[in-house]
Amino acid sequence: MAALHEYYKTKVTEELLKSGRYSNRMQLPKIEKVVINMGVNSKLEKDAITEAQKELATIAGQKPLVTKAKKSISNFHVRKDMPVGVKVTLRGARMYEFLERFFNAALPRIRDFRGVNARGFDGRGNFTMGVKDQTIFPEVEMDKIKYNLGMDVTIVTTAGTNAEAKELLKLMGMPFSN
Repeated sequence: MAALHEYYKTKVTEELLKSGRYSNRMQLPKIEKVVINMGVNSKLEKDAITEAQKELATIAGQKPLVTKAKKSISNFHVRKDMPVGVKVTLRGARMYEFLERFFNAALPRIRDFRGVNARGFDGRGNFTMGVKDQTIFPEVEMDKIKYNLGMDVTIVTTAGTNAEAKELLKLMGMPFSN
């Protein structure tokens, strides 16, 4: 079991119950899943998708799914069913293990990092943030990178409001800026 999951079950649940907003443990918000999405430019070489798949598999510890275009858009040189990115959905132990690495190892490695902007909430308690390049993750080998690929990390929670989700993520260790 991941250390972050153990921390959630012991410390975070106690802190949330002390706040007085919840009458029992079943009402407490929790993290449901983490979705990592990498969009790949269609003008790059054909092996860009396989490189993105390898990078995301290394980062997430799970084989990613190739996403395809739903319709053709001529201005972007995209045809229907053309591969446009890769995504992976993490749940359970892999999710907590990824979040632990993300909060404690990857985020502090971002250049000029002063905390995560809290404007990434969607109004329903889910948080999305963009990462400009994959080199912030310690698993990625700098020598083997062909393309500098960014990604979106979405943390889906059971919280009903942004305030509840922010409190949950802050207690879990997300370094929010003021």
